[in-house]
Amino acid sequence: MGAYILRRLLLIIPTMFGIMAISFLVVQFAPGGPVERVIAQLQGTDVSATARITGGGGDFAGVEGNQEAAGGSDDSVTSRYRGAQGLDPEFILELEQQFGFDKPPLTRFGLMLWNYMRFDFGESYFRDIGVLELVAEKLPVSISLGLWMTLLSYAVSIPLGIRKAISDGSRFDIWTSAVIIVGYAIPGFLFAILLIILFAGGSFLDLFPLRGLVSENWDDLPWYGKILDYFWHLTLPLIAMALSAFATTTLLTKNSFLDEIRKQYVMTARAKGLNERQVLYRHVFRNAMLIIIAGFPGAFIGAFFAGALLIETIFSLDGLGLLGFESILNRDYPVVFATLYIFSLLGLVVSLISDLTYTWIDPRIDFETREV
Repeated sequence: MGAYILRRLLLIIPTMFGIMAISFLVVQFAPGGPVERVIAQLQGTDVSATARITGGGGDFAGVEGNQEAAGGSDDSVTSRYRGAQGLDPEFILELEQQFGFDKPPLTRFGLMLWNYMRFDFGESYFRDIGVLELVAEKLPVSISLGLWMTLLSYAVSIPLGIRKAISDGSRFDIWTSAVIIVGYAIPGFLFAILLIILFAGGSFLDLFPLRGLVSENWDDLPWYGKILDYFWHLTLPLIAMALSAFATTTLLTKNSFLDEIRKQYVMTARAKGLNERQVLYRHVFRNAMLIIIAGFPGAFIGAFFAGALLIETIFSLDGLGLLGFESILNRDYPVVFATLYIFSLLGLVVSLISDLTYTWIDPRIDFETREV
């Protein structure tokens, strides 16, 4: 097992390098950038997610002052940026230096990798805050959504999947499968909009809040009031995110139990006189739940990221999904690349943990003989 873990850990290095290299290359050819965004703000034409520079005001104020004092001559430097005609070339060069674009792309990529290996992610271009501090500030919202959605999905899907396996082919199994498939086919963001229309003051009822994770008076509420207020705000986002997760976990549970029920050891247990309940929970349950329990870390990470961007945006939840959306629109590259690096590394580590969980639950599984 030690050799397998070592191989998987070593494989993380080229995988992360490939992810970051491809992403960096794509950004080089993408239109726009932080320099263009500052120019658009100075020209009054910025329509990005954040319509003004929020933070770092001292640096940009100095640059803007230099631009006002300059004559506004034209140059090949300004021709590299859309909308920069008439701006002072020294102003553009100062912007490039401030954002690090005065260095060749390979040099910038190498410096980024060196800093990221030391978990030095720098500061946001447009917020006066470090990237790690910014991620830590938004993390609780995304953790709340991912954790509760995973627990809710498992709490409903596992009993439902077991019941469907026991009554395979029955009327209950058929109509629940139809409901699950329909739910899986509906995109989460469309269902979120439907929930808003029905229950959040859209066109019908106004039962649930539409913004934030807690109310403005949350600090003044008693402890039980804080708990109720917290789940009151989470209800609609969780329902919207969990819709498709129910289908995956339920069908996985059903198929896993069906595979185990048809095996020889189950027939032997029945021949010994054990009733169906004893056979199910003493013999089948542990083996059937292996793949489901071992997949919990991966399911949590999937719930943590999948759909969070649109759900957080629709319900105005200030989490990592909304942060990533705004950072991409605003060309805040330190935040974009740092979150990509952190989440990719986390996903690879969790994938390894999932494999190790298999061996912890069932020692008969041996990854030493499996090729990576």
